[in-house]
Amino acid sequence: MRTFDRAALTAQLVAGTQALQLAFSDAQHARLIDYLALMVKWNGVYNLTAVREPARMVTQHLLDSLAAIPAFHNARRVLDVGAGGGLPGIVLAIWAAEARPDMRVTMIDTVHKKTAFLTQVKAELGLSNVDVQTGRVEQWQSPQRFDVITSRAFADLSDFVAWSQHLLEEGGCYIALKAIEPEKEAARLPAGWNVKEIRPVHVPDMDAERHLVFIEREVA
Repeated sequence: MRTFDRAALTAQLVAGTQALQLAFSDAQHARLIDYLALMVKWNGVYNLTAVREPARMVTQHLLDSLAAIPAFHNARRVLDVGAGGGLPGIVLAIWAAEARPDMRVTMIDTVHKKTAFLTQVKAELGLSNVDVQTGRVEQWQSPQRFDVITSRAFADLSDFVAWSQHLLEEGGCYIALKAIEPEKEAARLPAGWNVKEIRPVHVPDMDAERHLVFIEREVA
């Protein structure tokens, strides 16, 4: 069992949110560390992530997801496709619970063990703004469509859009979290869809490329 030094991890997280110029309260930081603790605890059994060291998880999971927060400031209903262990969905929900209490975050994954973990996180952290679904996104029918659909390292952009476009409301957009700039993937998007912007983002303490890809329907 790797050492979980809560004080050191909190200090690392606080330094990271400050570097990202995000206004986070002590309660939000505490919730993020609680989430990290649950991920570390469940990871041994459910294999949620290949990253095992808590300090690396702060950088590669929490801060990597937090770097995308500004892109979601105007979102109301967010769908995280292939949510896995809850990145960026849980991180986004923790931020929104204080910053945007009108926002709801739905997460869907095909793997029941992962959605069981997400359901446990929702319960233990008291995230009333979270919904969890188990199943294939291309088969799921939601009573409400979403104004933002997101994913982190889920699939090729063309598949991501093709499988979930029935869930995006008119005028909505996709925000995909990608590592390298996905020019080839963008060229394979289904007809009627365009990349509006590819925005590079900097993650504190991470020496790797990160990009947000914004995709919208073509205007007729």
